[in-house]
Amino acid sequence: MKVIQQDSKVTLHFTIKMKDGSVADSTHNMGKPAQLTIGDGSLSDNFEKHLLGMQSGQEQSIELSAQDAFGMPNPDNIHHMERSKFVGDAEVEVGTIMAFSGPDGAEIPGIITEIAGDSVTVDFNHPLTGHDVTFEVEILSVE
Repeated sequence: MKVIQQDSKVTLHFTIKMKDGSVADSTHNMGKPAQLTIGDGSLSDNFEKHLLGMQSGQEQSIELSAQDAFGMPNPDNIHHMERSKFVGDAEVEVGTIMAFSGPDGAEIPGIITEIAGDSVTVDFNHPLTGHDVTFEVEILSVE
């Protein structure tokens, strides 16, 4: 039976839970498992490190500190924009997640964290940045 190593193709189910037990993300909710190649950047190095050596059929629950999971918030990822840049019917309110075009044309999700007059503060850090999480994983196959 193959074990997970660098460049292995892995099919797995995972659930990411917050400290309070709420589910932040889960392949079970999407109804299909995730597929990735170890080292392709789909998962952070810290997540991948915990998968190495596992085999299909294995399950593991891994507690990760914020630093090892999605990292700490980066102040450079917080931007102040003019409210006039938000066009159309989009409701501009605190807590709204909106897609913005990044420098390379790719869409980047940002969370509106503050609105002061004509200034809108948008946080482009990953929503789970700064949170300790539990990463529950079930390996379905390894190629």
